[in-house]
Amino acid sequence: MSMYLERPEFEGNLLFRAFTNDGMTIVYPHWHKEVEIIYSIRGTVNIGVGDEILHVAEGEIYFFASGEPHYFLASPDSERIVYQFDLSLFDEKNLKLAKDCSLIELFETGEKHSLKWSKSLIIDTKKLLQQLFEEYGNQHVGKNYALFSLLFQLVTTFYRRLPQTQTKVKKGAKASTIKYKENLEQLDRIFTYVENHYEESITLEEISKYSGFSSYYFTRFFKANTGTTFMSFLAEYRINQAKFILANEKVPMIEVAEKSGFASVKTFHHVFKEQVGISPLKYRNKIIE
Repeated sequence: MSMYLERPEFEGNLLFRAFTNDGMTIVYPHWHKEVEIIYSIRGTVNIGVGDEILHVAEGEIYFFASGEPHYFLASPDSERIVYQFDLSLFDEKNLKLAKDCSLIELFETGEKHSLKWSKSLIIDTKKLLQQLFEEYGNQHVGKNYALFSLLFQLVTTFYRRLPQTQTKVKKGAKASTIKYKENLEQLDRIFTYVENHYEESITLEEISKYSGFSSYYFTRFFKANTGTTFMSFLAEYRINQAKFILANEKVPMIEVAEKSGFASVKTFHHVFKEQVGISPLKYRNKIIE
């Protein structure tokens, strides 16, 4: 089964989300640059990491490092809370001290399964995760500040108390991880380019040249690693920008189209209705209601 890159949908500019999944939800092999933490709140969650099947029992925690391939098997009568966050949240360039390991290294070399943590670390981590989940689900004043505070507490706790893993990485698995990380770095450059230039015209030839690939190779590389074509991804990205504008700004449709990167209002209406199922105006009215 092929591996695909997951692009989590975050709310606005907050690169964090938390949600629940039941055990009947099968998640195929995938990877993403965000760190992912799994907290089993009912039953046992069956997960696949590399060529191993692991069981995370009720009350246990497991996390995946940035770029680490994983999947979820059917886990009847179970429920889990999933936390995903981008490490860029922590402004590592300005906050990291010389004696600190990098955030990527922290999650790569730390013991991932709470079975091997101290009792006090388990208790404190559960408390932080529960607070994160509750705060994420409310709309209290200062919500984002609270989430940032809790995430910083979590990272600090891991820096100071998370044990180092004693599991030796298999040679083949290590090579596979390196490959995914190289692909992740290349894709991250592409995504960053889109984030900075989506309001402009972006052709397949331009993005291929920027990436250092021929159009033919770029097309194959992008589809193989994301499961979609670049132009489909670009259209979806622009539609998500349009959704945000429609929900937060009272501007004419022509301005919404321009700000989200569409060449004309006609094209914007067509693509929006095709992807969302309703017109931009109906979407805005629905949000207001």
